[in-house]
Amino acid sequence: MRLLLIHPSALMYSEIFLRLEPLGLERVAGAAREAGHEVRVIDLQTESHTALTRLLESFRPEAIGVSLNYLANIPEAIEIAQDAKRRLPGVFVFFGGHSVSFVADDVLEQADGAVDAVARGEGETAIGPLLDAARDGGLSSVPGAVTLEGRGPAPTMLHSIDSPRPARDLLRHRRRYFIGELDPCASIEFTRGCPWDCSFCSAWTFYGRSYRKASPQVAAEEMASIRERNVFIVDDVAFIRPEHGDGIAAELERRRIRKSYYLETRADVLLRNREIFERWSRLGLKYMFLGMEAIDAEGLDLYRKRISPDENFHALETARKLGITVAINLIVDPAWDRERFRIVREFALSVPEIVHLTVMTPYPGTEIWHTEARKLTTRDYRLFDIQHAVVPTTLPLDEFYRELVRTQSVINRKHLGLRTAFGAARILAANLARGQTNFARMLWRFNRVYNPARQVADHGRPVRFELPLPRHVEVEDRRQLYIHAKPTPQGRKDAAQNPDAVPE
Repeated sequence: MRLLLIHPSALMYSEIFLRLEPLGLERVAGAAREAGHEVRVIDLQTESHTALTRLLESFRPEAIGVSLNYLANIPEAIEIAQDAKRRLPGVFVFFGGHSVSFVADDVLEQADGAVDAVARGEGETAIGPLLDAARDGGLSSVPGAVTLEGRGPAPTMLHSIDSPRPARDLLRHRRRYFIGELDPCASIEFTRGCPWDCSFCSAWTFYGRSYRKASPQVAAEEMASIRERNVFIVDDVAFIRPEHGDGIAAELERRRIRKSYYLETRADVLLRNREIFERWSRLGLKYMFLGMEAIDAEGLDLYRKRISPDENFHALETARKLGITVAINLIVDPAWDRERFRIVREFALSVPEIVHLTVMTPYPGTEIWHTEARKLTTRDYRLFDIQHAVVPTTLPLDEFYRELVRTQSVINRKHLGLRTAFGAARILAANLARGQTNFARMLWRFNRVYNPARQVADHGRPVRFELPLPRHVEVEDRRQLYIHAKPTPQGRKDAAQNPDAVPE
């Protein structure tokens, strides 16, 4: 079967700070190719809708899959599906991905026949049976499949994330992926899942509290196959298990693989496993993203981070001593007033770390979706991008955005302004010499993207597709929130061996 896989356009945040390769979609493409299908992939982060139209007409796919890891892309995806059905009557169109897994039934109704199925859960296990059923019939028997007629059995999980290997060769513009100064930058996955249960996050509800690891040998083999000199490790929390991080490091050292790395982890994991991060700093670990989320105990308790402010600040000191540049995320509560924004600005200027701000957003699949969603001031999918306020703000909305952008601007001038550009002249020159302009463009695009008038105006756009309100779920029974309700045997084994797992 001829299969076309599509990644939607970039969101607001990605217009400046990063543009990541669609690793999940590449893995699904790899699984489909192993099953004997002819596969093409197009990433609308790097290509135009005109290019998509040309590909539809030249490739004439028999099946089209759209990756929906972000709610804000759902309206675009539905429009893509509608256009594809007009151009190719009879084409099988399906959606898959993290976010759409939580709202599958509603999206199918909104698409009004343009989408034949939604694949809930992990795409690698779903793609083969789904395409077989599209050809031979029997969609209702496919694990994870949702159609207008009903749902199939519960989605299944990979027993091992060692395979399938991502089909990186199918991406045409790999040099356009970057994160900060790491330009270009590939992505790789060492582990999947998260044992913590933060109230604002849906990673743990998607994977059903499972946690799986790639074998060190396979991880190193895949790293050796990556052409890019920079690599983003996409794990939700890197190096939870120190022996796993050690094992991969040993394999990379044995193969004499040297790259620059960026990863995400937690402050308590860094403190507990400092030796592993020190070893990786010698291997090329340059950047680390820490989701601090709040600078006080009250905020940390609100988001159930299960960590103290002292641990967070100790982790920052540890990273500095290791020579690793840290990017911090803080969650902006729409309840903030001018004084709170001022305090955050002062904090951001008082530390050497890069500080990012994201607006508290109740997403389907999170606990706060079930506690905060009834307060929504908008249900426009496009505003669920962690850069817009979708629940009531204490300040008038226009003033909230002015304070938000003012705070972001202060941080931007600190890290991405002209003075910083001169300081980064060597990096800029090296990137430009290789024809890499992503980092250079990022330095001066802030004011064109982050603009309070633009953000307020976004709330006034006509809305075709709205996020559904949550159905009643007893949050006390957390398994009701899961996509993958029962971990695989390997997942249960990993969880049992993981002392960091948060008990139910």
